Amino acid sequence: MGFLHLINPLYTASGFAVGMLVGFTGVGGGALMTPLLVLLFGIHPATAVGTDLLYAGVTKISGSLVHGLNDAIDWRITRRLASGSVPAAALSLLTLSRLGMDSKGTSAVITSTLGLALILTAVTLVFRRRLLAAVAAFLDRRTDKEIALLTITLGAVLGVLVSISSVGAGAIGVTVLLMLYPKMPTVRIVGTDIAHAVPLTLLAGAGHWWMGSVDWLLLVSLLSGSIPGIAIGSHFASRVPDRVLRPLMAGTLALVGGKLVF
Repeated sequence: MGFLHLINPLYTASGFAVGMLVGFTGVGGGALMTPLLVLLFGIHPATAVGTDLLYAGVTKISGSLVHGLNDAIDWRITRRLASGSVPAAALSLLTLSRLGMDSKGTSAVITSTLGLALILTAVTLVFRRRLLAAVAAFLDRRTDKEIALLTITLGAVLGVLVSISSVGAGAIGVTVLLMLYPKMPTVRIVGTDIAHAVPLTLLAGAGHWWMGSVDWLLLVSLLSGSIPGIAIGSHFASRVPDRVLRPLMAGTLALVGGKLVF
């Protein structure tokens, strides 16, 4: 009982709500959890990002295990993504540590990057079909070597976005992978994206931990709500129409992103 009283029920309830939404929509928790911690609870942006990265890493380990057992992960593409994202994340973390995690400059960089990442995520949610159609002809003419290079570049972009804002690995990653590998089944794209998110979020989370921007009690409170929330959301996902959820999610992300940027 001595440990349980340290768990904050408000954070647990937030974790549960975000877990439910992630189960319903598949959009990464970072896009919802980090702005919630910054705007609603007034948590320092660096602490919100660092804690959320480890929260995402733990959550996605279980997801990648399930996808791996179902043979729904393309490890070749995962390696391509990681070869771009891991060095980019390391460089981003090094830059943040040089700036100093408690400085106003660092907070401004994190808040602006978070806002832009949320707006990008909202755009990819709303215009996914149009984006896929627009680039289909161009990407169809690319060689396997060029596609590999574009995949590594996508990894690098995600590495920067995720390590600074904890957002991007979900909706943005999946949308671009669908563009690059249109013949691959969607479930395999999602599985590959989740598998890639594990080393990326854990590395970025470890970097933030090293810089002292992880709140462990906050992390435990969030996980105690999000794990049952994700299970319940996933169970009922098929009963909520995508045409209702997607615009609602995109609108929320665009509003929050706009509030953070401007």
